[in-house]
Amino acid sequence: MKFIKSFFLAFILLTATAKFAFTQIPTPIQNSDSLKIASVKVKGITCSTDLKMISANVEKVKGVSSCKAGKQGTTTTFEIKYNPTIATEKDIFSAIENTGSCEKPEERPYKVKP
Repeated sequence: MKFIKSFFLAFILLTATAKFAFTQIPTPIQNSDSLKIASVKVKGITCSTDLKMISANVEKVKGVSSCKAGKQGTTTTFEIKYNPTIATEKDIFSAIENTGSCEKPEERPYKVKP
């Protein structure tokens, strides 16, 4: 009789554990329809490290999925994909303009061109 009770209890425990283990937790999916692409022109870039630093800082903004720099010049254009319900252009512009220079990190030489 003890064997049957133990077996039954083990069966219930195993079933409950298996059900919990195979339950999927929903993950938020970022719908590509909700993404917006912005072309942002930035002045003050002097080297390729500047491009990398700005891109890295912009990608840290919550809601930004990518930031790709165009050809480096006196004004460089960045293509930024972001979710406008999470991030705003103001957040993105702030991230760009608050990035420190690669030569002098305390300086903020980058300006978003309207």
